[in-house]
Amino acid sequence: MTTTTDEKGIASSLSEDQRIEDAEDQRSGKDMKESGVFEGALDYSGAVRKSNPLEIALVKKLDWRIMPTLWAMYFLNYLDRSAIASARLNDLEEDLGLVGSQYNTCISILFIGYLIMQVPSNMLMNSGKVRPSIYMGLCMALWAIVSALTSMVKNYTGLVLVRFFLGVTEAPFYPGALYMLSIFYTRKEIAARIAILYSGNIFATAFAGLIAAAIFETLDDAHGLAGWKWLFIIEGAVTFVVALVAIFLLPDDPLTTRWLSPDEQQLAHSRIAKDTVNLAPNKGAIAGLKQAVKDPLFYPLILMQNFHISACSFNNFFPTVVGSLGFNRTLTLVLTCPPYLVSGFVGWFLGLSSGKFNERTWHITGAMGTALVGFIISCISLDPAARYVACFLFASGAYAINSVILGWCTATLGQTTEKKAVSLGLINTFANLSYVYTAYLYPKSDGPRYLTAMSANSAFAVATIMVAWGLKLFLVRKNKQLRASNPATVLYYAH
Repeated sequence: MTTTTDEKGIASSLSEDQRIEDAEDQRSGKDMKESGVFEGALDYSGAVRKSNPLEIALVKKLDWRIMPTLWAMYFLNYLDRSAIASARLNDLEEDLGLVGSQYNTCISILFIGYLIMQVPSNMLMNSGKVRPSIYMGLCMALWAIVSALTSMVKNYTGLVLVRFFLGVTEAPFYPGALYMLSIFYTRKEIAARIAILYSGNIFATAFAGLIAAAIFETLDDAHGLAGWKWLFIIEGAVTFVVALVAIFLLPDDPLTTRWLSPDEQQLAHSRIAKDTVNLAPNKGAIAGLKQAVKDPLFYPLILMQNFHISACSFNNFFPTVVGSLGFNRTLTLVLTCPPYLVSGFVGWFLGLSSGKFNERTWHITGAMGTALVGFIISCISLDPAARYVACFLFASGAYAINSVILGWCTATLGQTTEKKAVSLGLINTFANLSYVYTAYLYPKSDGPRYLTAMSANSAFAVATIMVAWGLKLFLVRKNKQLRASNPATVLYYAH
């Protein structure tokens, strides 16, 4: 997993020399188009649409190697994590003797392990001590093993322990994938790529019910094993195979990725450096942590993502929510699929639109406003058709803005790569903290309306919109200060 001392030293020296030179170019107001990396008119934030054939070819190459790999990894990441929701419909609670809120505790305990590991993992990925491609692949292999071991648990204690360690082993992937995208894609490109990545999560949730239904119908009690046990065994085995393949497909740093030529490596590095507001030289992982927590822009982004993920708390209970429509187990699992399929395409379109127009605030407002309507319908109506339409509205609206918010984070907090890595880890950590407490908003006794949960989700949606507008006003003021302090500045914060 480690690189040699000479390799690390050469790569680190080259990277730092480049960052220092690029930072000096920014401060002096040197035209970004001189290098030929960027061509075209600047927008309000200094971002440009790429037109250089070499850059276009590079991005296509990155897309074909990075995106399918990360998408498959995230699809399986979430499939393994959320399998417990489908297993609940196949007598998991009865087989393990779970009572009261014990199932909810098994949901929330995963996120304790998940939260503990995210920031240290991203700091390690940025340190130069590991190759991200190997590190991410090995972490995936470990969570595959832990997930498969769920089939062997006998009681509540065993399930709690397996879920905790599943959280620990899954934690490095998502913040690591976000960091990987952030060092290869520009501000105008990244939202669409995060949307594609996040669709792996969404489609996993969409197909989880169908996969589970097929396994339950064909393998339940086969060889003396319950259907839910087969679910964990099969999904864990597939995940392990993909992990081994991912090691050879994932990139490392722009300047050290093996399947890029030297010219492509330089171009990959330069185009990100020249698209970063207030670029600064790297100073190490601990310095990145200090830079992140001292930046006032960090805190509204943390709040906004936390409120947004809190509003998405229905995902771990979606089969239960759809089950409140009154259909049998198989039909309930099938009906969970369409809302997520629609939300995946809506998220991709919103990310593409946000990148094209380099706009965030109105996209967040429109999407979360749609989710809010869905939550309210779920609160006030027991009509099955209305409630199912509401599932489409809140799933599409709430999920769609994830790429917009995280793209906003990388564009705003990327002055150094270590600050970007730590910021993404911290933001994702505090966002997922919501799953610890929102797991208790869906007790079976609250069905079929789940009034407490849907009311809370409505409040979270409103809070997300409010923070987005507050951040926009703050960034508008910051841009005015940048213009006043250095009229030659060409890069500004996007909002």
